[in-house]
Amino acid sequence: QVQLQESGGGVVQAGGSLRLSCVASGGTISDWAMGWFRQAPGKEREFVGSIRSDGSRTYLEDFVKGRFTISRDNAKNTVYLQMDNLKPEDTGFYYCAADSNPTGLWAYGTDYWGKGTLVTVSS
Repeated sequence: QVQLQESGGGVVQAGGSLRLSCVASGGTISDWAMGWFRQAPGKEREFVGSIRSDGSRTYLEDFVKGRFTISRDNAKNTVYLQMDNLKPEDTGFYYCAADSNPTGLWAYGTDYWGKGTLVTVSS
């Protein structure tokens, strides 16, 4: 059973940066696509972006393109979400996710979820 643990959330002013990390245990993520989702207060969880199992390609939603970057270190079983130029609307819980389909297209749903880390962006 793969377990995902996020860290790096916190409070930051608008325009600031945070780097989220997600460490996997109970299995290796090198064959898995990894993704990030978020859920703002009162809203449904939404897809932020993903990265292919080998790290060769990333997919990011338009609302974070140019501001967020996803990377991974398979040797450390870790995936990262670098968030720059944060906006108050980026506030919410951020969840790490794993998909056994390695492409990163996230066409078949999520196999494992982390418990989330809270990001608060003040104006």
